[in-house]
This record gives sequence, structure tokens and C-alpha cells, in this order.
Amino acid sequence: MKKPVVRKLRCAVYTRKSTEEGLDMEFNSLDAQREACSAYIASQRSEGWVELADQYDDGGFSGGTLERPALRRLMADIEAGRVDVVVVYKIDRLSRALMDFARLVEVFDRCGVTFVSVTQSFNTTTSMGRLTLNVLLSFAQFEREVIGERIRDKVAASRRRGMWMGGFVPMGYRVENRKLVVHEPEAAVIRRIFERFLKVGSATLLARQLRAEDVRSHRGRVVDKGALYRILRNRVYVGLAVHKGVAYPGEHAAIINQTLWDKVQSILQESPRVRGCRARAATPALLKGLLFGPTGRAMSPTHTRKQGKLYRYYVCQAALKGEAEPSLIRRVSAAAIEAAVIDQLRALLRSPEVVMATWRAAGPQIEKLSEGAVREALERLDPLWEELFPAEQTRIIQLLVKRIDLKTDGLELQLRTQGLSHVVQELGDLRRAA
Repeated sequence: MKKPVVRKLRCAVYTRKSTEEGLDMEFNSLDAQREACSAYIASQRSEGWVELADQYDDGGFSGGTLERPALRRLMADIEAGRVDVVVVYKIDRLSRALMDFARLVEVFDRCGVTFVSVTQSFNTTTSMGRLTLNVLLSFAQFEREVIGERIRDKVAASRRRGMWMGGFVPMGYRVENRKLVVHEPEAAVIRRIFERFLKVGSATLLARQLRAEDVRSHRGRVVDKGALYRILRNRVYVGLAVHKGVAYPGEHAAIINQTLWDKVQSILQESPRVRGCRARAATPALLKGLLFGPTGRAMSPTHTRKQGKLYRYYVCQAALKGEAEPSLIRRVSAAAIEAAVIDQLRALLRSPEVVMATWRAAGPQIEKLSEGAVREALERLDPLWEELFPAEQTRIIQLLVKRIDLKTDGLELQLRTQGLSHVVQELGDLRRAA
């Protein structure tokens, strides 16, 4: 008699471990699972079972999700028809979530794949096997949730004791023996940030200064406005450990003293709009919105303080974004460029062409206005300029100037003829009032 032909069944062994602990050992948990599965497959050789050479091992991945590299590779091979049997040590190695496992079983059924657990004997092709599987999975999911609750309770208890429980390491610290230790070079940067914010009072201006100075975090990222706010509000810098909004005394040393922290927080409690207005008033920018660099992009006002002295600049927007070419003008002194603009404006206001254009624009608005009166009014602006407040100077510049283009060889001003007529009318009103 001829022996019946036994169909070969290609068996894929899948192993998983939730943590990476112990995976560097010569014989770890994944090896133990694979050895048990291989022995089971060998015992079924008479049924045609053959173990595939490919290994599907997920070390350090939770069973509560399907986003696992080896599992995705296994499912792709199943869809491609390269697997007949999936062998695991226990059901929860494949999944601990009932809904996730239901999706996997649906794929197994569609592709004609059998699922086998070495330590839990059942057949997924029968209704009783499915019932047993669902019961076991329910307990697996319950176990996972209980483990999660225990871990959360342990973390909360540890945080109440001020212990560091891992995660993102704040700038200014490093981790040694699972504890936060002050990293002095970065801590000095954090202290300067708090002190400078106390003087500037504006996160926008300070972030702009830090970007211009290329101040970066310990991850190499530029300290932008969002990162700056996170630093200024991080209570770890005053020696506190925070868990779910509640602060506890931490085991780590503080970088910022309580007095400086309280002053910074009092500023942060104010509206950003109020702080912005105060900062702009303290550092007037005469040419804001009018000055453009050689590439045609706007140049924004910024400032910095050194040893209590204020230094103002206009910085190219391309330079702020790291896009400017080295040959282009990246920034200019605010005092120098404003003085140059005012000198050129004074010269233009005395030119016959500007006087004539202003007279023609202002004639319909001012009755019996002569060209000589316009010339006299514009000449009166020169000695009055230094007596005006910065806000009034800025208003007049905005009225007179449409655009200022900074070239590599000088300045180019575009005047507002209509604005000149308004200035002439205001100067005439001032003269009559006097």
C-alpha cells in the first residue's frame, strides 16, 4: 500500500517581550519561546509541519498594540501566502487586546492560516475553540490593564517622593543613576534666559535674540518661542517634581532660585499683548515695516542688552530663518540706519521736486496754499524734529515714507506725497495755534 501524501504546512514562529530588559543576554526570553515552539513543530513533523527559517521576534514591544515591526512582517507574509500555521508560546504573545486579536484572526481565516498556542491547546477553526480563545484573551486584556494600573500607581508614588521617573530630560540637567544632576554649562544658559526675560519682558523679543545668537538646546535645536515658554514654566528648575499638575519637592537640585522664579511667573501671568506693547514702547523702532534688505525681504527690529546698555538692530528675515547668503546684509545698527534715513529725508524735503509735488498734493486740501508756504512748512520740520517724542517721530516717518530699500551701496527712499500734504497741514495748524 502507498502511504498517503501528507501536505506540508509552513509554520512561522512569533515571539514577543514587552520590555528590552534581558534581551542582551546570550539566552533570553525570546530564545526560550522560540525553542518551545520549535520543539512543538518538530513533534508534529508526521503531520507535515515544517518550521520556516524566517524569525519574527518583537523585543521591547507591548502586546496592547499591533504596531510591531516583526508582526507587520508576519502579516505581510501571511497575505502573500507564504505561511500556513502561526505558532506562539502563549496567546498574549500575539496580542493582549481582544479587539486586536479579533482582527488578526479575521486575517488568518481569510488566508486559511491556523493559529496554535503551544501551552494552550485549542483549534481556532471550531466554535468551541473560538470561545476558549475569547475567554483567554479577556483574561489577558484584564491582566494587561491591571499591570498598567500598578505601574501608574508606582509612578505616582515615586513622583510624590520627588523621584525622577524617566522621560524627557530638561535642558540644564543630565541623568546619573536614574537621578537628575545639574549640568552646569547648560544650567548657566537657563539662568541667563530667566534673567534676560526679566529685563526684556517679552518672549517674542527674547526668542528673536536667542535665535540671532544661535542659542540651542542640548538636543541641538534652536530655542524658539515655544521652547522658551516651556523653559520659563518648567517647575523642575526650582527643584520640584510635577505629576498630573501637582508639584512635590524633588530629589534634584534647583537651578533657579525662588525669588527669580516668582518674578518671571508674575510677568508671564500678564497678557502677552500687554507685555508686547510695553516692550515695543521701551525699544522704539522708527523704521519698522518700512525697511527692506537687498533681496527685497523685510528687516525686523530687534535688540539686546549688554552690561545694562541697549543695542538695537534691524535683522534680515532671511537671516532669522537661516536662509540668508553670507554675502548679503544680515543686520545693521538701528541707530546708524535711522540717522542715515533722517538725513536723507531732510535733504529730500528741501529739494524743489518734493516741494512742488507736495504743493500739488496739498493744494486741493488747503485753501490759498502757495509753493512758498509749503517750502516754509517743510523747512520748519527740521528744527522741530529733535523736540518730538519717539512715538511722534515714528508717526511722522510712517506718514512721509512709503518704503526704504537698503542696498549694498546706499539707501533708496520712496516718499508718500499724500503723507507730505498731511504733515504740511499739521505744521500750518501748529503755526496758527502759536
